[in-house]
Formats: sequence, structure tokens, C-alpha cells
Amino acid sequence: MADTFTALVIEDQGGKPHAAFKPLSLEDLPGHDVLVEVAFSTLNYKDGLAVSGKGRIARRLPMVAGIDLAGTVVESRSPNWRAGDKVIVNGFGLSETEWGGYTRFQRVKPEWLVRLPEAFTFEQAMAIGTAGYTAALCVDALEDWGAIAQGGREVLVTGAAGGVGSVAVALLAKAGYTVTAATGRPETHAYLSELGATNFVDRASLTERGAPLQKERWGGAVDAVGSTTLANVLSQTAYGGAVAACGLAGGADLPATVLPHILRGVALLGVDSVGTPMAKRVRAWDRLARDLAPATLAGMTRMEPMSRLPELADEILAGHVRGRVVIDVTR
Repeated sequence: MADTFTALVIEDQGGKPHAAFKPLSLEDLPGHDVLVEVAFSTLNYKDGLAVSGKGRIARRLPMVAGIDLAGTVVESRSPNWRAGDKVIVNGFGLSETEWGGYTRFQRVKPEWLVRLPEAFTFEQAMAIGTAGYTAALCVDALEDWGAIAQGGREVLVTGAAGGVGSVAVALLAKAGYTVTAATGRPETHAYLSELGATNFVDRASLTERGAPLQKERWGGAVDAVGSTTLANVLSQTAYGGAVAACGLAGGADLPATVLPHILRGVALLGVDSVGTPMAKRVRAWDRLARDLAPATLAGMTRMEPMSRLPELADEILAGHVRGRVVIDVTR
């Protein structure tokens, strides 16, 4: 192992979080029980906020950024893990309260680890990352609620060309649902059609304040946008339907009324990817391994070196990233 390695570290600079590349040693890492040699990480919207400093994601500083990692166990004081095990970590406070994946080595708690599914390489697992894993949680939540059915009403996916949206479209289509994609980028329609979307909605039609109850259209929805978009989606969801909400790219507010819930029985299902119980995590990864074809995953993924993270953070916040970005932490 190298004496030092490069990590993207967020530190306080004049009272504001500032990200910069710094050399670290193993002695600098937290004292957790499992040392992982990181192969890849990912770029998520939350990563963009953290790296750019435009959102106070890190709750303690200094902080190694990156909410995902995939790699190989090097050392373990836990009986559940041994050197050579291939593992992934999503959430559990990485980049917020715990040091994250933008580094060559990281120490983590054993209870955070999920074994890498045999269906995936490290690169493929990080092509999925928190965004794809969250999409799987959303689809599971809608099915568990009983809101969507094959041959039934359309299922809407907002922010469809983004990381969560891309995987949600692919998983829903694979499961046999009729998928409508909401996007503001017409140039992504062909891409989304390849993933399985059959209809499209201009996201602008969802961003303007609408009536509390609108025409019933969606049997269910996956929403990664929040704010007025989520309010409109709820007001357009059919009787007994449900919306799985997992993001706030459009804002953390919810300018809505209770009318869809008390007059149509519409459910708002909150989906959290950080503290999800392990059984739900494993179930989501099982779905991804079963239903997300390697060719489909490859078509929504691009690889970038860790050295480009500052530029990539601005790209994802500006809505210019399509699909998933895998981060090679060795470059």
C-alpha cells in the first residue's frame, strides 16, 4: 500500500466549506474496523452540492467527500468480513457525518457493508450507486403499496434523464409497467426510449403552480425533484395511487394541499437511502442484479477521473449530466 494517497477533502475556509485534493495516509483515516481499498465511487446530486460548496452537506469538517464506494477489504477486525471480500457502501452518512469514497483507501464500520452482487463488477455497482439503489427502493415501495400494476395506469418518473430517473425508468419498464418520463431535455428522449419510456412530459408543465386536484393520470410516480413538481404530481395521481419521493433537485418545499390524500387516497411515500435497514438494501440490490441488464447500465454510464470532480459537480447541479457518472479514484 502507498504511504500516501489523494483524497478530495472538504475543509472550513473562511467559515464556508471548501473542497480540495489533499494527500492522506492510513493514519489519517477514521478508526473504524474495516479498511477498504476503494476502486470506484460515483457522482450524485448530493455530491455536487458537497463538492461545489453550494449545499452544506458535510456536517463536520474536515470531511472526505463521496457518498458511495466500492472496493476490496484489506484489513478487518470484524468476524463478518475478511481481506479480499468485495464490498459496496451507500449512504450511512458518508460525506455528511462519516468520511466518504473520494479516496484510495477508507475505513468503515462493518455494519455498513453490502457484499458486491456476483452480477456486477465494481464499476457496474458504482454505475448504479446511491442513485440507482434509491430508484430500486422507490420501485419496491410503489409495489409494496400496491399502487401500480402491469397494464394499468402510467407510472411517471420525474427528473427522468438523471441518475435516479434513468434507473427508475429502466427498472419499471423491465417489470412491465407503462412508463412516462418527465424531462426538460428533448434531446434525451431517444435515450429514455431505449431505457423503456413510452411517453414524455415536459418538466416545465410540472413546475408551474397548478390546481390542488387535477385530472387523474398516474397510477404511481417516482419523484426526485420535489417542490412544485411533486405537488403537481400528487394532484395528478389517480385514486389509490402513490408517489415515492426521494429527492429535492427542484427545492425542499412542498406547496401542496391535503386534497389528493383525503379525497383520492393518494399516498406520499418518503424514500430514504441513507439509513435504510439492511434487509431493504439487500432486496434493492437483488432487484438491480435481476432486472438491470449490463447493456442497459452501460448505455447510461460514463467514466470520469476523480481529478475532474470540481467541474463535474457544477455539471450535475446545472442539470447537464445524463444518466450515471462513475468516478475512478485512481486518477
